[in-house]
Amino acid sequence: MPSPTSEAVRVAVLADSDTRWKWGALTARRIAPGPLRLTGFLLRGRATPTARQLAETGAEADEIHEVTGGEFLRRVAGDGDGGAPFAAGDGADDTPFDVIVLAVVGGGVQAMLHGLAALGPDRRPGRCSGRRPVIVTGYVGVVYEKLADGLLLRHGADVVLANSRHDADRFRAVYEGVGADPAGVAEAALPFLGGTPYRPEAGRDTLVFAAQPSVPATRADRLYLLRRLAGHARLQPRREVLLKLRSRPGEHTTHLEELPYQRLAERLPGGVPPNLRLVYGHMGEVLDRADLLITVSSTAALESLHRGIPTAVLTDLGVREALGNHHFLGSGLLTSFDRIDAGHRPAPDPYWLAGQGVAADGRYETAFDTARTRVAELLARDELPPIAPYYTPVSAPGYLPGLLARHHLAPDGTPLAGGARKAEPGGVRGAVRGAVRGAARGAYRQGVQRVAPVIRRMGEL
Repeated sequence: MPSPTSEAVRVAVLADSDTRWKWGALTARRIAPGPLRLTGFLLRGRATPTARQLAETGAEADEIHEVTGGEFLRRVAGDGDGGAPFAAGDGADDTPFDVIVLAVVGGGVQAMLHGLAALGPDRRPGRCSGRRPVIVTGYVGVVYEKLADGLLLRHGADVVLANSRHDADRFRAVYEGVGADPAGVAEAALPFLGGTPYRPEAGRDTLVFAAQPSVPATRADRLYLLRRLAGHARLQPRREVLLKLRSRPGEHTTHLEELPYQRLAERLPGGVPPNLRLVYGHMGEVLDRADLLITVSSTAALESLHRGIPTAVLTDLGVREALGNHHFLGSGLLTSFDRIDAGHRPAPDPYWLAGQGVAADGRYETAFDTARTRVAELLARDELPPIAPYYTPVSAPGYLPGLLARHHLAPDGTPLAGGARKAEPGGVRGAVRGAVRGAARGAYRQGVQRVAPVIRRMGEL
């Protein structure tokens, strides 16, 4: 068992997109009870982040590997199979991890929980014989849909992080409502809040629109927002208007974006005003020069509120669960482009802010104390109880087997026949196979991130 004051805590983060990598890596640093060695595993799929996307997150690791779910489980079991390295790292230490942060979609969390449970104590060699890693999971942002589904898929982790007091209360209510143990829920906050508090600057007037990959979803709605943003820029020619984008065309993030604003802007009637610019990069750096942030429902609103930046949540397309802006009911932030054009700046409700983990009053530095203490207590135990998800082949026989099969696991969490990859031969033969596999991964990513969306759009013509 690592000592919180002497030995580095070995933490593995499994992530399936750039935003979840950012959440997982930054969460790991905030909940580790002392110095840590962070190993990143990027789950191979359509949203596997590119090197550019990883760099923009600002979340670093000692080493990063791109893996399948099976490869991740084998590495945790201590067989040294860490997958193809995404960044340089020694990758030679097979000491098991002390903490695992599952920063993946709910179905992926459930599959990994069952896969980890199926490894058994005999597959976990290391410094503390018979011990397993502490399992931590949570949500990357605002939880506005699939609350029960997502939470029950995460049940079984030792710690389920809630990003606010509001979320912690909801999470416990869901678990208690189905008779599941709510003890793993721990109130925390979003790990990427921070930055310099907002101060108006003479001569600066910058509006930032935080775009989202999948909200709104239709071409008509996205064109509407783009036209209104361009119209506002023309109405305020001295104001700098920034359209903050999450990814470049062809890249994917947590959610699929089939109608990127970059493409829509190319066909905007009248063109893009000179004071309207499309920008990328770290959200915190964009917020450094923001005087007003507007969005439909992006988590960027919470980042902005944390820093005291005037923030507006749009009602132009309605206040609807499908948009996620219903999460901001009672916030005082709901408004429309017409009001923004007229100079309105919403004032947030202090009571609402207090329950949302924004912690603009200085409490943010202690927001992770409960979770960190919980992890330290679990690490200090001689033995942890078996992983026990709410879903089992008995409680959900019509749901769980299909979910696990999508991750190449049998109903008992063991790898399906043919799903395990044999050890690679060494020398030239192994190098050639590795190169071919890398090229295949590149071709796959090119297909799912660039070709497939084009084909789908052609089918809509």
